[in-house]
Amino acid sequence: MHSAVFLIEFGAIILGLGLLGRLAGRFSFSPIPLYLLAGLAFGKGGLLPLGASEEFVAIGAEIGVILLLLMLGLEYTASDLVSNLKTQYPAGLVDFAFNALPGAAAALLMGWGPVAAVVLAGVTWISSSGVIAKVLGDLGRLGNRETPVILSILVLEDLAMAVYLPIITALLAGVGLAAGSATLAIALGVAGAVLFVAVRYGRLISRFVSSDDPEKLLLVVLGLTLLVAGVAQQLQVSAAVGAFLVGIALSGEVAEGAHTLLSPLRDLFAAVFFVFFGLHTDPASIPPVLLPAFALAVVTALTKIATGHWAARRAGIGVKGRWRAGGTLVARGEFSIVIAGLAVTAGVQPQLGPFATAYVLILVVIGPLTARYTEPVATYLTRRRAAVPPGKGGDTVPGAAAALSGAEAVAGAEVVPGPEAVAVRVPETGPESASDRV
Repeated sequence: MHSAVFLIEFGAIILGLGLLGRLAGRFSFSPIPLYLLAGLAFGKGGLLPLGASEEFVAIGAEIGVILLLLMLGLEYTASDLVSNLKTQYPAGLVDFAFNALPGAAAALLMGWGPVAAVVLAGVTWISSSGVIAKVLGDLGRLGNRETPVILSILVLEDLAMAVYLPIITALLAGVGLAAGSATLAIALGVAGAVLFVAVRYGRLISRFVSSDDPEKLLLVVLGLTLLVAGVAQQLQVSAAVGAFLVGIALSGEVAEGAHTLLSPLRDLFAAVFFVFFGLHTDPASIPPVLLPAFALAVVTALTKIATGHWAARRAGIGVKGRWRAGGTLVARGEFSIVIAGLAVTAGVQPQLGPFATAYVLILVVIGPLTARYTEPVATYLTRRRAAVPPGKGGDTVPGAAAALSGAEAVAGAEVVPGPEAVAVRVPETGPESASDRV
């Protein structure tokens, strides 16, 4: 009887997730908020709490986290990561300062303590690679000049996770300074060793794993990932970090084949993970934290836009591309939920789970909108600022030029001096020009 109830419950969950995914696809937005809402509906205090299948859902959620990090690792080679570290690390530092510090400050202001501050800093810091990748594809921007800048910031955030997750795991476990330092040293040592092996012997590893048979390739890659993740967790290093490093070590045709084979599994178990997070959040606990979550979402949306704009400007991208880069980075999703999920499991702060859920729900909905509309809105506001009425306030021509100097720096307007007047040339606001694309 127990097995029959389990099959009914789990089958209903999977079917419901499939229908929610189709609904999200029809309206071209991320299904993550719908998955979180489904978890809230089936969790404690929800409409129909689960019983028999909750333990299996918990295991599936852990596999979902491992597959999310593995697939992210497969996107990059070790040489790409080393190159990004050398050239884009200033953007990573700005990203951390602009987006992690507001989260830490918010936790301290709400009286949650230093551990919760470190957790919330990670929640607000890390953008959603999955949502952003989907948005870039939907908007046809994969070939834009600003896209490599966006991907570089995401790569740096992924690398930072290899250091951040062991730190937060040690803090949540309540270990002392010596044990925490040892955990971090082990994590850095393992990450450094894997990167060294991947750079020097990546082809040999890929050749060992490679197989023309999709079934064998799937079994070897999945088995290796779970094995390394388990060993990493046994060494008090996050299992997700172990999976991410396995993805980095694989390259070439093996990485492409594994990506194709594992994508459906990743989507399945990732959806289960979002449901699992919602299961452990009481819907009644969200309204009290909704207002501060919305305020923090607005602040960190603006800081992400500023981060992308600064990084794109540093890379020599045009003005429109700078705004597109900033708007695209706003979405938070899987990483924020992973970090908050660790804290919820450890029981650090009861309100942290509902707060993170509300925060992610807000930004995962706003994120695709900012990606689409930040650039045209910025262009419109800039043109409004540039439209100074002639003779208003007794301005002379030089005074008008001075008033326009700030706007031209933002909008890319070109001031062309004439004998007795100043001509202002403002870029067109239509589709991006050829200079903004590769």
